Amino acid sequence: MVVRDLAKLEGFTTQYMDEGNEEIVDAYAGDLLSDVMGNAPSDSVLITIQAHKNTVAVASLASIKALVICNNRSTPQDMLEAAKEEAVCVFTTKDTQFEASCKIAKALGKV
Repeated sequence: MVVRDLAKLEGFTTQYMDEGNEEIVDAYAGDLLSDVMGNAPSDSVLITIQAHKNTVAVASLASIKALVICNNRSTPQDMLEAAKEEAVCVFTTKDTQFEASCKIAKALGKV
């Protein structure tokens, strides 16, 4: 799957996306950013409620291609500016992390 496929998932809203051609091979759900840095696979999507620019920085360091911010949390402007600078795509959803994880797992063919 590629990043732009996330925009097609029901209930996902694009907050920032470049061309969206980057390949996503896995997903990781977590809110503790130190855990994400140490355990999230590269070329993945991070499913989280952490809506701030530090999340973008961690995603960039961990080679995470996209963020899905759950529970209808808003994305501040400085986060979206950082996402653009680091080429990390950002989506939001009203879904819980569990619900978003299930949708992404299905799209990745993991279930």
